[in-house]
Amino acid sequence: MDLASIRIITHDVDRLTRFYEAVTGTTATRPAPVFAEIRTASGAVAIASTATVAMLGADAPQPGRNNSIIVEFLVTDVDAEFARLHDVLEDIVLEPTTMPWGNRSTLFRDPDGTLVNLFSRPAPR
Repeated sequence: MDLASIRIITHDVDRLTRFYEAVTGTTATRPAPVFAEIRTASGAVAIASTATVAMLGADAPQPGRNNSIIVEFLVTDVDAEFARLHDVLEDIVLEPTTMPWGNRSTLFRDPDGTLVNLFSRPAPR
């Protein structure tokens, strides 16, 4: 079994797609106006309209309620990525910081409130 993607449901596919394109530096594939996919070497972030899950009725995921997940991207240089993205980030949760376990991380929220972590691992000793 392979993890194909993490899908984020939103009311504004265009806005969220632009945000994740800026974060990843990758252009999304847009097979339909209600769906976008940003593929990296190790996985994908899919962004979809509420219309894609409407058939689930009351059990459909609700946009902006992602309080239990963190979308994480492994990067080479957290500080450089933070500097590159600083002007597009509206909600910075943690500026670049070295965590007690050695990772360097910065955390911010996407336009829908989902927490995003850019991190790098410490160099092997």
